[in-house]
Amino acid sequence: MARVRIENRLNNWDDVNACMREIGECQMTLEDIENEMNGRINDIKAAAEKEAKPLQERIERLGLQIKDFVEMHRDEIKGKTKELNFGFTGFRRSTKILIKNIKSTIAALKAKGMTDCLKITESILKDKLKDYPEDMIVSVGATKKVEDAFWYEINREKLKAN
Repeated sequence: MARVRIENRLNNWDDVNACMREIGECQMTLEDIENEMNGRINDIKAAAEKEAKPLQERIERLGLQIKDFVEMHRDEIKGKTKELNFGFTGFRRSTKILIKNIKSTIAALKAKGMTDCLKITESILKDKLKDYPEDMIVSVGATKKVEDAFWYEINREKLKAN
């Protein structure tokens, strides 16, 4: 395949303005397409939720009935699990840790040397670091890069008026 060289086709500010108008028109058309798509998706979700609700409620009722029966007949289960034709039921041990006061618990964990129970994360706050003088930034192993970044903004009100 031959290489194609793309030349700068904009010769004046009117050309730039025309490109910005076209970008704005494309953006507004895309927004219309996305809005229509989201509307259709929301309609489909609502219909699916309406159709699924009776099934979800039935599952919940049946699950509660099973729970009540199994709790009343717990002594008939050998071990922790009972196998049936269409599934398994039983009991499993569940352990939860309840903490009344987080700060005092953290302090107690540190005092007792239980730091393996603490989650400690460290990260660099770059927005804070950029406020320091450049020599300080360099001294900690970072660099500061300042550049002009290109930008453009479409004036939608003027575009809609045309």
